[in-house]
Amino acid sequence: MDLVKVYLIQSITSASNNLRLNAQQIEVVGLLREIISKSENLGEEFLRMKKTTEFSKLAIRLNEVYTFLSQGKVDFVKISEQFKDHSRYLIRDLNNFLENVNPEIFRNGMMRLNGTDSKAIEVNLVEKSPSNHDWMERDTGKNEIIIVDEDTNESRSIHKFELQILEPIKQIDIMLNKMLVGKVVYEELKMYSEIMEDHTSLSAEKGFTILADMHKIITEAFKGIIAGNLLINKSVIESIRACLIVIAAVVKGKEINITDYINRAEKFGKKISDQKIQMEK
Repeated sequence: MDLVKVYLIQSITSASNNLRLNAQQIEVVGLLREIISKSENLGEEFLRMKKTTEFSKLAIRLNEVYTFLSQGKVDFVKISEQFKDHSRYLIRDLNNFLENVNPEIFRNGMMRLNGTDSKAIEVNLVEKSPSNHDWMERDTGKNEIIIVDEDTNESRSIHKFELQILEPIKQIDIMLNKMLVGKVVYEELKMYSEIMEDHTSLSAEKGFTILADMHKIITEAFKGIIAGNLLINKSVIESIRACLIVIAAVVKGKEINITDYINRAEKFGKKISDQKIQMEK
């Protein structure tokens, strides 16, 4: 086995050792390690895993470690400290993953990703120029998420969740464009603030941390604008839009690198949080 696989597997093992796992969760960890050990192309494996909501956040984190090992300049003098950091960062994402994925869901998910499951979710996306964000829109005359076989409650639940999360994105994006040219409708802003707050709770309940985080940042930004604590400018609008792009990309399984968008969104969220703390003093 190559060193990259050994590193990833041991990182997962180290992270799991910090959690109290039941028998099913231990089995899922074993299945995850097996997928990594048998993979012929880990980069493509993690890209496929990012296509489904249940795998997406953990796959993003694992892909960050993989990219560091395969593309970066690894300093072997400091590798033990880097390993500790990677393992520590994995703990929360692995915990959220294990709370929502049992062995059956894991196996079905991997079969679906590999195109061997009749219950596959087909995603039809509008391909647009990378210079704009129109790919977040619905395909004309189609429903971009199509459940081929809805025999299970799990399939219906995921389908309903994804549609609910995606529904307001296009209209919020339109609203942001209007806000950028000074057309602010506060009733509309308040309505979407409440929807984003609901979706924050819904995503958290489902265990999708990255979706919950993005929705929370948007909620706080809208509340700040309504209260007059956050000025509307191009940077603010593009930061909110970055959150929308992450949400759409994760739910739709869009094969683009969203790391920069996540970083921008999280930096924006921290700025809002720091500002809020400062005002409360």
